Amino acid sequence: KDRALGKALASRAAGINELGNLLLVKSALEIIEEWSANHFFKGDKKNWQSFRVPHSLDYQHLVRLERYDSSKPEAMRALPEDLRRRDGFKLTDDRGTLREALYEVNYCLICHERLKDSCSKGLHDANGQTRRNPLGILLEGCPLDEKISEMHLLKRQGDPIAALALVTIDNPMCAGTGHRICNDCMKACIFQKQEPVNIPKAETSVLTDVLSLPYGFEIYSLLTRWNPLNAKRSYALPYNGKNVLVVGLGPAGYTLAHYLLNEGFGVVGIDGLKIESLPDELTGGNGKFVPKPIKDISEITKELDERVLSGFGGVSEYGITVRWDKNFLTILHLLLSRRRFFRAYGGVRFGGTLTIEDAWNYGFDHIAIATGAGRPTFVKMKNNLIRGIRKASDFLMALQLTGAFKKDTFSNLQIRLPAVVIGGGLTGIDTSTELFAYYPVQVEKILETYEQVAEEFGEEKIWQNLDEEEKQVLAEFLEHGKAVRAERKRAEQAGEKPNFIKLVRGWGGVSLIYRKRLQDSPAYRLNHEEVQKALEEGINFVELMDPREAVPDEFGAVKSIIFERQRYDQETGKFVNTGEMVEFPARTVCIAAGTSPNVIYEKENPGTFKLDPSGQYFMPHKLIRDNGQWILTPAKQDGTAFFTSYQKDGKFISYYGDNHPIYAGNVVKAMASAKLGYEKIVELFSDFSGEAKSADIFDTLTQKLDEQLRAFVVRVERLAPAIVEVIVKAPLQAMKFRPGQFYRLQNFESNAQLIAGKKLLMEGLALTGAWTDPENGLLSMIVLEMGVSSRLCSLLKPGEEVVVMGPTGTPTEIPEGETVLLVGGGLGNAVLFSIAKAMKEKNNRVIYFAGYKNGADLFKREEIENSTDQVIWATDYGKEIIPRRPQDKHFRGNIVQAMLAYAEG
Repeated sequence: KDRALGKALASRAAGINELGNLLLVKSALEIIEEWSANHFFKGDKKNWQSFRVPHSLDYQHLVRLERYDSSKPEAMRALPEDLRRRDGFKLTDDRGTLREALYEVNYCLICHERLKDSCSKGLHDANGQTRRNPLGILLEGCPLDEKISEMHLLKRQGDPIAALALVTIDNPMCAGTGHRICNDCMKACIFQKQEPVNIPKAETSVLTDVLSLPYGFEIYSLLTRWNPLNAKRSYALPYNGKNVLVVGLGPAGYTLAHYLLNEGFGVVGIDGLKIESLPDELTGGNGKFVPKPIKDISEITKELDERVLSGFGGVSEYGITVRWDKNFLTILHLLLSRRRFFRAYGGVRFGGTLTIEDAWNYGFDHIAIATGAGRPTFVKMKNNLIRGIRKASDFLMALQLTGAFKKDTFSNLQIRLPAVVIGGGLTGIDTSTELFAYYPVQVEKILETYEQVAEEFGEEKIWQNLDEEEKQVLAEFLEHGKAVRAERKRAEQAGEKPNFIKLVRGWGGVSLIYRKRLQDSPAYRLNHEEVQKALEEGINFVELMDPREAVPDEFGAVKSIIFERQRYDQETGKFVNTGEMVEFPARTVCIAAGTSPNVIYEKENPGTFKLDPSGQYFMPHKLIRDNGQWILTPAKQDGTAFFTSYQKDGKFISYYGDNHPIYAGNVVKAMASAKLGYEKIVELFSDFSGEAKSADIFDTLTQKLDEQLRAFVVRVERLAPAIVEVIVKAPLQAMKFRPGQFYRLQNFESNAQLIAGKKLLMEGLALTGAWTDPENGLLSMIVLEMGVSSRLCSLLKPGEEVVVMGPTGTPTEIPEGETVLLVGGGLGNAVLFSIAKAMKEKNNRVIYFAGYKNGADLFKREEIENSTDQVIWATDYGKEIIPRRPQDKHFRGNIVQAMLAYAEG
């Protein structure tokens, strides 16, 4: 195909001498070498896979970077030539080409033939002990024991379906793993001194090879239910009449659900997050009809900044960024939703909405806890809760579950620059890149909205409603929004992607700041590739800085963080405080300092579970068969003990994923806990296996759950100019309410109205329960209209399904026979309705101070008076509240002044 190459070869061949063919071959090879060298040094050809040479590994310098600030030598960023331009929240990594994936499978040495496939089995020393790499990471290989080398061989031979069938033996939910998700296999690759095989990329390519075929999704779906290569379970068993409640639908939960379904169990999954339903035509309507076959995978995939945020997948949905294609979550969701004996319910809080006793009463036979990580860790520094400081996980959830990054939503998520992320793990890495990418989206949306509102109401109307701080912030955002718009226009004229890196850096940028060295950080040690990719998007990494104090501005919001410089002692290997303080400007601060294990059920219900000596994890137990009975026995904290200490009437509870210390930390380990742990559940019910039972058992259960767990709007009433009452039918949520608790209300994106190109999608609103009617399953929540989402509540329609997660929060302690003072201001009065009523029922004397800005804001007056002995009404201005009872009073002023006046008689 290359004419120059052909002419040169012909010219050399014409001069052939007596050595004949030998010289001809030598001559041809010389020409190819010259031709290859010529193309290699052309900029657009040097990255050809044919020219790729594996690079050596220097474990102390795995990331390309520069130290750009001599005054802060701890600050690092990517080399200028490595920067990648990112625009918004479309998929940032297209997983590469087929040629790149084929390079990886051909680079693999196919070690399984010599039993050297350490990527799968782990890398061991002469004594059989698992080796560690120079960074101290155990090289255990794939937690799922996936047949990686065999997969590579089949893909190399051009057998994509066979390769996928092999993968699904050990990793049936492989749509949730692979490229930019896992790398345990890469770490343990036989190549330890040079670049390892990129196994996750190859694995995902195996899956997408099949998905891209006509009816490729159906082929993958079939392989998860019927796989002739899986000698252990080649086909799904019929329903055995036993139902398992899986708490949490993240990687551990949905993988466990798959295995149990194939063993014949009915599975109901619950999750605290909102879970959007998939169209009935695709799922088959819970077994009512045959689902529509999916011929082309594009029928169920969308651009990531346009897809419905389903909530399914837990941390994979809200914690992992758009570096990974979240359309894979839709695929996983659909795989399970098509199963006749599977149901998923979102917005259900385990321990709040649904308790252990409830589960047994509904007829569940087992509970499996896979609730993921617990509360984020706080950083000990002065002023660590001032405005502008938030948890990294909170930011990621707000960004990725409310649609804040979408152009067609009104979700409120405000950040300012400079931004600082404190931490050194992968959550910190992800938070940093998403802050960097979100800021241009935010200011551009604000500018567009400002112009639309100004056109209709005038600019003066906007500015006169803002206080001084808000004016400063809005002016800043508008200036930056115009700069983003100008850069977008410049890039369009130049025919290139906009370069927001220079702009964001100019406004202060985003810095990930860690107390130790870069190479000591969990992100670097576990997955340095993600550190490299993050730096390429423009963030900074600052090492050896320990946070000491958050400095507020004149409005009480954070303006900077003071760190103490650390020094690494080479001799002792320890980090030493230098006493030198360094101040970093910071208008947004996200804390990514890890999480604590999720044992909240035990914290709220002491005595339910035994905890391990650390008090952080469940005490591990095993079940031992003795004379036909299962005996719960304490066990070592290893990878084979999956039961908690709970037992009642022959029922037990198991735990998985981040709840289990052996399997905590990443997606694939969570899946591995499900793969190994489901067998213990199967063994527990081995006496019932193989017996087909009527589907009516499962249908009766899910019918009850539909009636009790799903929430529907009954009516929406306006109580005052800015106060709305939302009444829903949510039987279990209403029955569980205790005074002082609250709920999280959301609508479904798939049902949200679309007006003028904007989707009326609500963020989760924390609302108190004003009153409940457990007998009729009714629940009232009071909303103060002070933001977009709260205003959208008035548009909810009777009969519309919503999410009412809860109740949550610690109930108010109700004394008996005492004098009680209740103080409420504005919407806070709604919180006190149920508390006052409960106080009165316990024979307390209730004195109530009810404060309002304007007397016209008064609502539910009868409820207040009926539950109190005396009310002191306080209003700042406007209409006075005229007392209707002789003991009640009105005071003009704020509520504190009213209390002082009351005390003085």
